[in-house]
Amino acid sequence: MQLTSFTDFGLRALIYMASLPAGQMTNITQVTASYGISRHHMVKVINQLSRLGYVAAVRGKNGGIRLGKPASEIIVGQVVREMEPLHLVNCDICAITPACRLRLALNAATEQFLRELDNYTLADLVKDNHPLYKILLPEPGTPTLTGC
Repeated sequence: MQLTSFTDFGLRALIYMASLPAGQMTNITQVTASYGISRHHMVKVINQLSRLGYVAAVRGKNGGIRLGKPASEIIVGQVVREMEPLHLVNCDICAITPACRLRLALNAATEQFLRELDNYTLADLVKDNHPLYKILLPEPGTPTLTGC
């Protein structure tokens, strides 16, 4: 199974924000610069994460973005469920749909995949992950990532 870039970028943005000290604001430019990805695409991703309550967006001079809830309450499987179109095949256009068992197998596999992701919170992904902090939050003057 491959996640869409929309979900991938969403998870990356959440990881970035969870790597910051609790409550610290950042902005989309900093997030995209850290990963070397499209700012235009990230704006849409952050908008969706904000609507879902995972990101708090604050307007104004001292505004920015930060996690909308504690990282320990953000379950990775739930984020994927809410951001990812999880239909692996389009059964609406298939002639064998009434007799096909592939959809059942794929649905079961998807559920197993998501149940595994449900075992992880955002905090699990970043807690004491010093190599991650070094990459995402480099010392001033250190080059940032150039895409993943």
